[in-house]
Amino acid sequence: MNFPERFSNLPAYAFPRLRALLDHHTPGGDVVHMTIGEPKHEFPQWVTDVIVENAAGFNKYPPNEGTDQLRGEISAWIQRRYGVAMDKDSQIMALNGTREGLYNAAMALCPEQKNGQKPAVLIPNPFYQVYMVATLSVAADPVFVAATEATGHLPDYASLPESVLNRTAVAYICSPANPQGAVADRAYWTQLIQLAERYDFKIFADECYSEIYRGTAPVGALTVAQELGADPDRVVLFNSLSKRSNLPGLRSGLIASGPENMAQIRQLRTYSGAPLPLPLQAAAARVWSDEAHVVQNRALYVEKYEIADQVFAGLPGYQSPEAGFFLWLPVADGEDAALKLWQQTGVRVLPGAYLAQGEGQQNPGKGFIRVALVAPKEQMQVALIQLRDCLY
Repeated sequence: MNFPERFSNLPAYAFPRLRALLDHHTPGGDVVHMTIGEPKHEFPQWVTDVIVENAAGFNKYPPNEGTDQLRGEISAWIQRRYGVAMDKDSQIMALNGTREGLYNAAMALCPEQKNGQKPAVLIPNPFYQVYMVATLSVAADPVFVAATEATGHLPDYASLPESVLNRTAVAYICSPANPQGAVADRAYWTQLIQLAERYDFKIFADECYSEIYRGTAPVGALTVAQELGADPDRVVLFNSLSKRSNLPGLRSGLIASGPENMAQIRQLRTYSGAPLPLPLQAAAARVWSDEAHVVQNRALYVEKYEIADQVFAGLPGYQSPEAGFFLWLPVADGEDAALKLWQQTGVRVLPGAYLAQGEGQQNPGKGFIRVALVAPKEQMQVALIQLRDCLY
């Protein structure tokens, strides 16, 4: 039987790799999961009520692009959050989680050629793994650009040679960054958008962690693009309720961009989309409209930042995250550290190399572990102390 070659060289996904590393060893204590970014804070209790009230909608096929109500609430949220007016009918669609959108946007918007050459897609390294698979699916070249301490943990796309930039079709960027927690400021977005305008590529702005921060809210790509007067189709925004509202299982994401981009995406999704059931869309609309629970959730993460800062005070190389809910902790070797920690304490973390590309020391994640601050606060504090005492 024949199988396609296009994905034959994909590495194993991060979490199967982690299971292969750890699961045949006995944990050294009570197991604490700090690997996956799955929020554990409570979501609003009324979410369940809205789903029940709209349960009759399970008897109907839902619209691919999202209901008028849901798109309207997303549009209102974008206006409040980013100060940008987006038409709910021509510039916004609901997604079944942002991973779907981050993949399908490449399918819909990445051309077969750019300036007569095979297109390139720019990807921060380390990165959310769907970026790479989407790139391979459209037969483009993934160009991994290190996002390290030297670059503020964000990729310096402007440093790439013209030979790459001239054939760049798409640049993925995650801000706040997963896994490092770095935030693209107005100057960073300005440089990137101006670079995209000069070389005519699209920016896929993955801002799923935008509502978890301390201090001032991170500026968004759409805000800066509007200030610069950029092409309305230059930036494609992705966001979701998974982190903002502790609802990863609701699968409510959004994609927003200029009308030409969205027409292409809508056309593809008509054939291949997997829309949310109507009761879930009704719940999502209500959640996008409410900010009180978001403020409460953010306050809980700020408390967790403070605990982490206390636990790792004085640790060489420790950088407190600006936003998001991950720690990106320096170690000699991420796999060795994760295995030692598991065997001695039962705390489960992810080797940074599993989130990046490159062999050996060329992998910018090799000397790190990613630690998700999603466990209940008291359990998290105990686990962080165990981690510190075990590894440092």
